[in-house]
Amino acid sequence: MIEAIDKLVEQQQYMYDNKIHTVENRIVNISQPYIRPIVRGKSKSPTEFGAKLDLSVENGLGRIEKISFDAYNESEVLIPAIENYYKRNGHYPERVLADKIYRNRANLDYCREHGIRLAGPALGRSGKNAVIDKRTEYIDSVDRIEVERKFGLSKHSHGLGLIMTKREDTTRSSIVLSVISMNLDSLLRLSLFQKLILIFSRYNCCYILCESVG
Repeated sequence: MIEAIDKLVEQQQYMYDNKIHTVENRIVNISQPYIRPIVRGKSKSPTEFGAKLDLSVENGLGRIEKISFDAYNESEVLIPAIENYYKRNGHYPERVLADKIYRNRANLDYCREHGIRLAGPALGRSGKNAVIDKRTEYIDSVDRIEVERKFGLSKHSHGLGLIMTKREDTTRSSIVLSVISMNLDSLLRLSLFQKLILIFSRYNCCYILCESVG
């Protein structure tokens, strides 16, 4: 904390001497000097403090693609996330469902080059003769809700919205543990669901067999 206070005094003195109001890596919290303000533009909270997290969902499980306490452009995470998918599975995905911010020219060109359909509207204004597949758009929008649901589930049920740690390393660990807990819960539910299907399918087979024998 003493080191953080010394750094804070140094930054304030620098801004005062140079008559400016910003400085690189400005400390806004003495107990958590690694925290940076992140401007989100939301009406409720235009500026947020804490970790910025990119999460992908594959086969119902959440995967952390990037954690940072600094503001960054989310679109830069898309290509590394797809490459990580390729390393795990040995092939590229058929489609990627992401927010509009990920749909820049670099990401679109990359997905086109690798035969990946990046869901969402085309850049710029749509032409008069543009063909829009409403059914595909609807399916993509419904499927993309899964990642939003994972964020909500991890925040409200697995502690991601109640991070109480102070150090940077323990904060990162708490975030990772929250996602692991969410994935374990999903696997447990899936295992229970599969067992229920197996049990009821046995009863169903028995019923059909009894009907055929009778």
